[in-house]
Formats: sequence, structure tokens, C-alpha cells
Amino acid sequence: MADRSLFTFPGPLYTIADTLTRSELSFVELAKKLCAGGARLLQLRVKDLPTREFLPIAHEVRLICQQAGCLLIINDRADVALAVEADGVHVGQEDLPLVAARKVLGPHKIIGVSTHDAEQAVTAERGGADYIGFGPVFGTSTKATGYSARGLEQLREIRALVRLPIVAIGGITADRASSVVAVGADAVAMISDLVLADDVTDKVRGTLEKLKRSLT
Repeated sequence: MADRSLFTFPGPLYTIADTLTRSELSFVELAKKLCAGGARLLQLRVKDLPTREFLPIAHEVRLICQQAGCLLIINDRADVALAVEADGVHVGQEDLPLVAARKVLGPHKIIGVSTHDAEQAVTAERGGADYIGFGPVFGTSTKATGYSARGLEQLREIRALVRLPIVAIGGITADRASSVVAVGADAVAMISDLVLADDVTDKVRGTLEKLKRSLT
């Protein structure tokens, strides 16, 4: 892994593998579909499974990502990230503290931190995070953050405060993504708009095309 100070997102789309309400779709199948669509960074978010069930899933997803040339970030669980040799971990404000995650994973793994205001963003940067997540930008029902929608103007303010790469999250759709990038996000995280699509792979491809057009 390159020096963490040089970390940049491999593309403008930050995919999150969370099966949500789709009981017919496994985490492994979802990861395959996301990678097939062109995802180059995938966060595996498994909230309700015990470690003994989570680990084999994470191992399989790790292999899928390696074959696709896609970075794998594990949500919350630094121990699982270490066990499967993932590229890094993403932690929230109520999860394992950044300093503890760094001790577990070492200096060369990627660590992202969810932030919801200016103080949290600056603290994450000073604490050695590789990137920050910021949101919810728009209203979202996918994850209960306890925070109201932040809006594009607050995202713009965060961009002016920190040098770290920012992934925006919360209520972002393919149609809204370009407006989020326009105010300073380096990448956009999408869950429902991708995972609940009839054709996940095609939705990823289409979203990437829209993002590429907005960046040219």
C-alpha cells in the first residue's frame, strides 16, 4: 500500500455493499454485480452478522475485489479488515476510535471516518484519517445517523476546511451526484440507488458514465 498521505479515491463512485431489503441478494453476489459495473472502491457493510459468519463473506468479497482491481474497505470492523487483508476500514463517530483503528491496521492501510460537521471533519484530518465521509448531504432512510440533512452549502464549507479526500453520502442518486461533485466532493457514496436497482451492474455503469461526463 502506498504512503497514506498520498491516498486518492480511484474513481468518483464509492460503492457500498449492503443488501438492505433485498433478502434474495447475498453480499457476495452484490459485490460481484458492483465490481462488474466498474466499481473501483467497495465498502462492505455487514451490520447484523456474528464474526464467524461475517469473516467468510469478507474473504469471498476480498477475492472478488482483488480480481476486479477494486479496493475493499470494511465498515466498522478493523479486526475483520485485518483478518482478510482488506485495503482499509471505515469508522463512524460511535465506532472504534480512529487512533485505535490505526493501531490495529498499522500505518499503511486506508482509514476513513464518517463526519457530520466541521469540528468532526477537522478532528479526523488532524487525527490521521486518509479520507472523510460527510453527510447526510440529503435526507436518507438507509442509515439512521441522528443528523439532519447537511446540504450542498455545508459540504462546500467542509471542502474549504480540509485537504483530505471527501466522499459525500446520504440520499445521493445518479441524478444528484454531479451537483455533489460540483461543490467539492471527490467521490459520492451511493447505496439505495444502486442496490435497489433492477439491474445493479447496469446502474453502476450508467452512474459512472454520468459522473465522468460531469467531470469533463
